[in-house]
Amino acid sequence: MSRETMTDLNQNTLIGYTDKRGTAWHYRADEQGAEPNHYAGAIPVEDVRRRLFHWSPLEADITATAVTENGVVTSPDPTRKAILRSDTGAVLGVFSASYQVHEYNEWLIKNVENLLDADLHIGSAGLLKGGAVAWVQVEMEDTIDTPSGVQFRPFLTAATSMDGSLASTYQIGAQVVVCDNTLSVALGESGAERVRVKHTARSHLRIHDVRSALNIVHQTADAFNEQVRTLTETELSRDQWAKFLEVHFAPSTDSTRALNMAQRRRDELDHWYREHEWVAPWSGTAWGALSAINTWAHHGQPVRGSRVERNMERAVTGQIKTIDQGALASLQKVLATA
Repeated sequence: MSRETMTDLNQNTLIGYTDKRGTAWHYRADEQGAEPNHYAGAIPVEDVRRRLFHWSPLEADITATAVTENGVVTSPDPTRKAILRSDTGAVLGVFSASYQVHEYNEWLIKNVENLLDADLHIGSAGLLKGGAVAWVQVEMEDTIDTPSGVQFRPFLTAATSMDGSLASTYQIGAQVVVCDNTLSVALGESGAERVRVKHTARSHLRIHDVRSALNIVHQTADAFNEQVRTLTETELSRDQWAKFLEVHFAPSTDSTRALNMAQRRRDELDHWYREHEWVAPWSGTAWGALSAINTWAHHGQPVRGSRVERNMERAVTGQIKTIDQGALASLQKVLATA
C-alpha cells in the first residue's frame, strides 16, 4: 500500500492531459477537496504555484535540550540546521549547516522554463512525504501514435527534495499512455538522459550545459519511436519467451526459497505478458517482453511505502533505465541463441 493516503494523492498531485490519457490510477472524485486535481489539458503554471508551491522552506537553528539533576541544559548546534515548511511548521529534514536548499518554484518551474525557452506545458506535478519531495513533469501537447499501436508522450521531469533523499534532477523519457509507465529513451545507449545537482553550498544549474546534455523533449520522440519500431518488429516465440523468463529470473542460489521466488516471478510475468490488457496486445514480440517487465516493475512488484514515490524516484535516479536495460540484455541472450 502507498504510504500516501488517497486523500494525499488526490490533493497533493496534479494530473494534466486527461483528455489524451485518462485519469490517474489513484483518482477518487470524493477525495478531491475544493478543486479537482485532474485537468483536461495542460496544468496552468500558476495552479502549480498556488496549489502545491505556495509555501517556502525555512531554515531553523538546531538546539539540544536535556533535563539533568541540576536543571535544564540547552545547547545550540551551529553545525546543523533544520528545514521547515513555512505554512505548517513541519520539519522536512535536518542537515549540516552547508546544505543548500533548492526551493521548488526556482528549481522545478523557473529552471525548466529557462531550459525550454518556452511556456511550460505541465503534464503532472506533485508533493510527496508531506512536501519533502516534489516534481514537475513537462510534456508535448500531442500523444504520439506508432504504427504498432503503442502510444507515448515524451517528457522532461524536474524533481528535488527537502529531506535529502533526492538531488535536484532533470530527466527526459517517455510515458507509455496505456499503462502510465516511464521508459528509457536510449535503452541501449550510454547517452545522458539525466542531470543531477547536489544540495551543496553554491550549487546552481548551468542551463546551457543541461540543455546540451538532455537534448530536450522534442528529440525524445524520434529516439523512442525508433526503439518501439525495432522492438515491435522483433518476433519472440513461445519457447523464446519461456527461455527469457528463465534467464531474467535465474535464482541467486539453489536454496528452496530462491527457487520458489524465481518461479513465482516467472509465473507473475507470464500472466502480465499473456493476459494483461496493458501488455498482451504485444505478446509475441520483444516489445511485449520489455513491456511486461517494465509494467510489472511499475504496478505489480511489491513495494514498501508509497508506490508513487518509488516509481518517481526510480525514474529520476536512473533505476528504470537499469530495469529496462536488464530486460534487453536478457532478450539479446535469448535471441542470439535462436
